[in-house]
Amino acid sequence: MISFMGHEKFRSKKISDSGLRNVPNLLTLARLAAVPIVILSFYIPHPLARWVAVVTFVLACLTDFLDGFFARLWGYTSTMGRILDPIADKVLVAATLLMLVGFDVIGKFSLIPAVIILLREILVSGLREFLSALDVNLPVSHMAKWKTSLQMMALMCFLIQDVHPFFPAYVWHTLGLFGFWTAAGLTLYTGYDYYTAATHGRREDD
Repeated sequence: MISFMGHEKFRSKKISDSGLRNVPNLLTLARLAAVPIVILSFYIPHPLARWVAVVTFVLACLTDFLDGFFARLWGYTSTMGRILDPIADKVLVAATLLMLVGFDVIGKFSLIPAVIILLREILVSGLREFLSALDVNLPVSHMAKWKTSLQMMALMCFLIQDVHPFFPAYVWHTLGLFGFWTAAGLTLYTGYDYYTAATHGRREDD
């Protein structure tokens, strides 16, 4: 009887650990699931639709912090989470950015940082794919995480400007532009940093 109870206790702990291990990945998947909601909100002609976009985008950004926090807290890492987390960030940022450009929230000279950000994400993704075939790992740097956070805050300002709580729309737009151009600068820096790290890693592998 004691042995049976001990077995059940071990099994319960194993199931609990497995559930905790899945939380960061589920948060990352939730970030991906938020993308179509943000996109559809642009096409709904209702004043509350942009609020839906703002709230959904903010919650999605919070999952970016929480999945890493829980993974570090519980000491759980997985190949799926390591690969999917930066992909979810890129999809959320790129989709929101394209919608803001398509609906003329971002235009003219502000398209320059938008193009820089999108091209960098494509190039880094291709670089990761190339290096994975060579068994060379390219981890996400701390500067890249700051870059992503700044991009998300800038996009949030652009989304909020149409509902402009607390401050006029031009204040939110100005904050968005400042964050956007700064993020573009960090994008170039981190892109070059990834390139040099990848080149160094490949040389060591060779």
